[in-house]
Amino acid sequence: MHVIFAQIENQFRSFDLGEDDHVFSQLIEWIAAVTIAAGTAAVGYLAYKRFYVKDHRNKSMVNPHIQKDNPKVVHAFDMEDLGDKAVYCRCWRSKKFPLCDGSHTKHNEETGDNVGPLIIKKKDT
Repeated sequence: MHVIFAQIENQFRSFDLGEDDHVFSQLIEWIAAVTIAAGTAAVGYLAYKRFYVKDHRNKSMVNPHIQKDNPKVVHAFDMEDLGDKAVYCRCWRSKKFPLCDGSHTKHNEETGDNVGPLIIKKKDT
């Protein structure tokens, strides 16, 4: 840091400031210190934004198109109405959502994911 101050001072030594030479030297040191502090603060802020601030808009959404106007998609079913077996979609790609139509197979091939349906069935007695 001393090298930076010396270079800046040498560039301005050609000016004859008389008694104000010491004040000018302090001003140059102050400007250099503020510049370095501002640069360090900028780098710190950018690092903070990059590693610690979660930007939820950049993450891919799980639900691409089902009830997007609804703040939370919820489905409830009575156990008596399910019958012997019910198969529900967990990949959010089914055309029969909330029921599974096998769309997870294509989704898994395209993305390398391993999602499958939720299967609810009565116990065999």
